[in-house]
Amino acid sequence: MAIRTAMSVCQVFGLEATLDEMDRIGRLYARSPLNKKQLARCKKRVRFAFPEWDEDRVHDVATGVWGHLFQLGAEMLYTPRFLSADSWVRHACFGKAAEAFGEVLANRPVILLTGHFGNWELSGTAMAVLGVPVHAVYRPLDLKPLDKWVRDVRMKRGMQLVDKFGAVRDLPLAIDRGGMPAFVADQNAGDRGLFVPFFGRLTSTYKSVGMLAMQKNASIICGGGVRSPKRGPDGVDELHSHAKGRWQDAMGYRFDIHDVIRPEDWKDQPDPLFYITARYRRSIEKMVRTAPEQYFWMHRVWKSRPKHERLRRDFPESLRRKLLDLPWMDEAEVERIEAQSMRDIEELDRLGGNRLE
Repeated sequence: MAIRTAMSVCQVFGLEATLDEMDRIGRLYARSPLNKKQLARCKKRVRFAFPEWDEDRVHDVATGVWGHLFQLGAEMLYTPRFLSADSWVRHACFGKAAEAFGEVLANRPVILLTGHFGNWELSGTAMAVLGVPVHAVYRPLDLKPLDKWVRDVRMKRGMQLVDKFGAVRDLPLAIDRGGMPAFVADQNAGDRGLFVPFFGRLTSTYKSVGMLAMQKNASIICGGGVRSPKRGPDGVDELHSHAKGRWQDAMGYRFDIHDVIRPEDWKDQPDPLFYITARYRRSIEKMVRTAPEQYFWMHRVWKSRPKHERLRRDFPESLRRKLLDLPWMDEAEVERIEAQSMRDIEELDRLGGNRLE
């Protein structure tokens, strides 16, 4: 009841005023003593990903992450009302998406993938409203009444939810019935994940996406929805143009497709699973670079480390060969990743453990 009461307050003043206030509150919370350690860690990750930035920009992006988080909460309340078959064009537009929709309409197996970037909830809802049979993988919330409400909100426009603990069994069946699994696949996958580059550092990444694509011979569409009051391709604000009849200063997102990974791209690779995983992680990096303040830098994405770092060993030659086999990698880039791996071993020694902060 407390949560629903707070949600009601957010809906009293209208979305525009609520979003502005949520951004202000989120930024204030980010700088509060309650969040001191988390903000410092968030800034450290932003600083690592964008070493060319000055400290003011790092601080602005890091605090903006919490403003974005608070805005997401408010937007979730309005999404069921604002995104329908009749009204979605007022709040969403698509960037370079023709290639991806060609895959969707070709009646072939397709997997949808994004990260904790922009509004991933809205991305799934928008696709469902357009008639795409989305089957989104999610983790049930511990508070059962809240979990039921969140499920109802997500499923109102046709999106199906798949419990992550039964996804291995359910998703292949969903593909066989014409459904399209949707993953938010950017979090740390633990020690057993596949370690591929992300912002120049080896990062534990889920194998399940690539394994499902290989099992079902499926294409993977990598994309994300960015909040777009002041954004658009080539700096043009397409979403809120009065000439196109769209609302100004309201909930608005632009959905961009950053990559489409087809079976013919990976079938002839020396290690198809490594190729798929590295390529989709690279796509997530590309989308984050378009709007860094809308990415969840508070996630400890670099926490788990590869085996050679945990054992304080030299960079494996087998991993080096796999990286060089990736078409977008060259010798210099692999050397930078290797050098960063050695620095990470030094950091693990300093911390006295096998995890990065």
